[in-house]
Amino acid sequence: TRKPQSYGLNCEVKNTLEKNKRTPFLFYSECQILLCVGSYQRNYNYTEVSRTLCPSESVPMNGSSEQIVFINVASMAPYDAHYQLQVTKIKNFQLSMDTTFTFTASPSQPQYFLYQFPPDVDSVIVRVISKTIYPCSVVSIQDIVCPVYDLDYNVEFNGVYQSMTKQAALTVQKKDFPSKQFFVVFVIKPEDYTCGSSIPPSIQDESNSSGGQELSTLDRRPPCGSDTDSSVEEESDFDTMPEIESNKNVIRTKVSLANGFCIFIRICFVFCRNIITIAVFYALPVVQLVITYQTVVNITGNQDICYYNFLCAHPLGVLSAFNNILSNIGHMLLGILFLLIVLCRDLLHRRSLEMKDICAMEYGIPKHFGLFYAMGVALMMEGVLSACYHVCPNYTNFQFDTSFMYMIAGLCMLKLYQTRHPDINASAYSAYASFAVVICLAVLGVVFGKNVWFWVLFSIIHVVASLGLSTQIYYMGRFKIDLGIFRRIAIVLYTDYIQQCSRPMYMDRMILLVVGNLVNWSFAIFGLVYRPRDFASYMLGIFICNLLLYLAFYVIMKLRSSEKLLPFPLFCIVATAVVWAAALYFFFQNPSSWEETPAQSREKNRPCILLGFFDDHDIWHFLSAAALFFSFLVRFFLITK
Repeated sequence: TRKPQSYGLNCEVKNTLEKNKRTPFLFYSECQILLCVGSYQRNYNYTEVSRTLCPSESVPMNGSSEQIVFINVASMAPYDAHYQLQVTKIKNFQLSMDTTFTFTASPSQPQYFLYQFPPDVDSVIVRVISKTIYPCSVVSIQDIVCPVYDLDYNVEFNGVYQSMTKQAALTVQKKDFPSKQFFVVFVIKPEDYTCGSSIPPSIQDESNSSGGQELSTLDRRPPCGSDTDSSVEEESDFDTMPEIESNKNVIRTKVSLANGFCIFIRICFVFCRNIITIAVFYALPVVQLVITYQTVVNITGNQDICYYNFLCAHPLGVLSAFNNILSNIGHMLLGILFLLIVLCRDLLHRRSLEMKDICAMEYGIPKHFGLFYAMGVALMMEGVLSACYHVCPNYTNFQFDTSFMYMIAGLCMLKLYQTRHPDINASAYSAYASFAVVICLAVLGVVFGKNVWFWVLFSIIHVVASLGLSTQIYYMGRFKIDLGIFRRIAIVLYTDYIQQCSRPMYMDRMILLVVGNLVNWSFAIFGLVYRPRDFASYMLGIFICNLLLYLAFYVIMKLRSSEKLLPFPLFCIVATAVVWAAALYFFFQNPSSWEETPAQSREKNRPCILLGFFDDHDIWHFLSAAALFFSFLVRFFLITK
């Protein structure tokens, strides 16, 4: 059996009974019944049981009225049970604006109170704070009807509700309640496992013997509402150099850059066309799914489904947290701006070719902008999918928020490699197929992330893929990827480095690949040992580290080749570092977390910190969009200076 829970009582609000705007009656709960020495649900024994009575009739304004109430008391005990019945009038039943109200509750003594909207208030936040350690509770907002659902097994049947441990916050709008008033219901769970408590029962029972709960209706809110290449040629239309598939040192040169320009630009625009197609087919089911989530929340009233920062959740229409969606507008706007920058540089380059500019035709590397267009589209789609995720953020749809981050990181690395090796052009289809494999692994990680065998398999795939890709990069595509690649790698290592003790032919490249493999093997070991629950972020960390490593290598090689960093690219590098540092600071504030239970997540909720509308995570959205934009500018102006 569980020890009875008792709390101190300190009421700080006046007993105000305001007139109902719809009928000339006062509508309130008048009495509370206290049953001493009773039992409540299953085998949890309590010395007191109390229920607040909901009147079956309204009380007239001009006089008192009497109502007859029948109370049935039953017991399954084999012996006589003695009860004491006490009826007490509730003195403080109505909540007030901007006033803290302290009360007590227990599993056998649920509580509910009345709040009535003032004429000039359209929306309020009901914030609940508990100073008791881990009393798992349910806070419910219910319309003024009888009976009131204030028991553990039925509190979820009506209205909207949240589970909580230390704090909860519910946004309530006047338009949802025709009577301009509502009940705030508090039910304490007999067991704390619902909220994810890990405290041993002995400690938990001791902690339940003192503190109380505070309820406040917080800030009032204002009313809601207050030209690129068009060719359709495929890669199969061009000479794809089949000799590259064999293990031969084949080198093919071109007479001038202009001869190969058209082929390059058509191939690269396949990236842009394909990413648009992928975006459409990926986004449509995502939008449908999150709309379904939001509809379920609105119909059932279960606010444990979505992990919002309830202390800064501004609803608009059917959306529960419009501010988290609006803050992704930066990705959209900066993605469009980057596309315009790329388009201007593209048009200038084409004009130079049309004017037979000798520098554009005979010097440098071929300039093709298809991958840059794809990067801009990916930035916009990251904003779209992040907004979709924040319609109802939870454990099952977090990969929506990261899928196009994988695309962005992969496209950036691909563009850097293509710039240094323009004749080794990666196929758009193979590149996007690789991204599809990554996203598939991310989904499997979400589903099977707790299984040790998944991590063993993933770590093996990670290490083997790193070795195979390193070989391709070192030999610049002259190693055919098939089941025999590792046998050929072993033969080369034995003949070149063991039998002959030769130096690596490409020392700089070898150093990069050794460092890169050490980093990736470290990630694989870390994942295998710690098995992080947030697999999508773990995968994203792998991509970001590899991207930063390759970008650093690219800059170092430019400097070793006696190339200078111009002022604007240097400014972009510094700005990128500063903005990313600021963005990551706000990212790790975590005003909510789907890695925990909904009640534990609410312990991290924080009020708005920007314009009274945006929270820490919204600022992360703004700053991360700016950081990605500056990151794109670094690559763009380093490559196309």
